[in-house]
Amino acid sequence: MEVSKSDWKLFRQRIAGWQEGYMEKLNKEYIRILQGEGKSSDKFWELEKRIKMDKKHPGVLIEVNKHNMVFDVVALIRDKAISVDDLEGFSEDFTDMVQFFLER
Repeated sequence: MEVSKSDWKLFRQRIAGWQEGYMEKLNKEYIRILQGEGKSSDKFWELEKRIKMDKKHPGVLIEVNKHNMVFDVVALIRDKAISVDDLEGFSEDFTDMVQFFLER
């Protein structure tokens, strides 16, 4: 699975924005946890558990690597950090590869 130079360049341009959008979504979820009903200590530990889990997702932390790009994009889609619509501008070959792995 060779990724084209143009797809690689586009991915590098978009990944930071995709991650920023995903983390904005997470922050809103964290605010809901903190503003919810219950004891402050329970909310604190719930939030700590969520952050610990969320920081392992590619929408938060990713090693940008051309060889893993297809799998990273698939993971971003599965984690709902991005959607298939966010792949507009990528080559048909690339989007076909992503779609193939999404269907597996």
